[in-house]
Amino acid sequence: MTDDPTDNNTGATELLRSLHEQGLAWQRGWLGSGELESLRAAVGEAADGTAGSRRLLSQPACRALVPRLLGDDGLARCLPADPVVVQATLFEKSAGCNWLVSVHQDLSIPVVGPPAELPGWGGWSTKQGECFVQPPDALLAQMLAVRLHLDDCGDDDGPLEVLPGTHRLGRQTPERAAALKRAGPVQRCLARQGDALLMRPLLLHASSKSRGTSRRRVLHLLVGPRELPGDLRWAQAVGLQPEGVAAAS
Repeated sequence: MTDDPTDNNTGATELLRSLHEQGLAWQRGWLGSGELESLRAAVGEAADGTAGSRRLLSQPACRALVPRLLGDDGLARCLPADPVVVQATLFEKSAGCNWLVSVHQDLSIPVVGPPAELPGWGGWSTKQGECFVQPPDALLAQMLAVRLHLDDCGDDDGPLEVLPGTHRLGRQTPERAAALKRAGPVQRCLARQGDALLMRPLLLHASSKSRGTSRRRVLHLLVGPRELPGDLRWAQAVGLQPEGVAAAS
């Protein structure tokens, strides 16, 4: 396994190149100390002894990030036209709740149910009372996940492990994904508090258990296009009004 060598913010061109070629890119120190404090207070005990919670987009501190995220000059070229944040999920590892995730892709998005018949859409499910569906790869390729690190994440803290470039291979079966991980290379995503990791949902990734007693919290924001096909709608969507104020659609 190899550790991520990036240690500086990159410009818009480099961000776009890295996301295209590798499926991930870093914005180091993207969150300031004040934002970190607000987010930590907002997420509080949201995990409640579990691995995390998907229902944080209604938190004012999370919504307050939207104008800066969607209005960031470096990120703008990496986002779809008229982007909206559609989900905010907290992932937490601690001594009391240590967990791992096998290699996979993020294939499901949160929408308003009930299930609809649309070509290329399927895998309907319900999680924490919300409806999810797997869209075609073309839509997933437009989306961007932004993982905001609320704590340091070192080699002993169960960091994300990614297979660079695999987002360009399309949807993989679990067996094929496991084989690709065995073949490598696997990149461990080590981070400092305040770092932002950008990644495409189709990028193969996994996570091992923490080997220490630290607390590792990551706020995972999902960005997509405002409009969905047919009568489908996002379960929640927070975007930018012309004056730059976050608003629900």
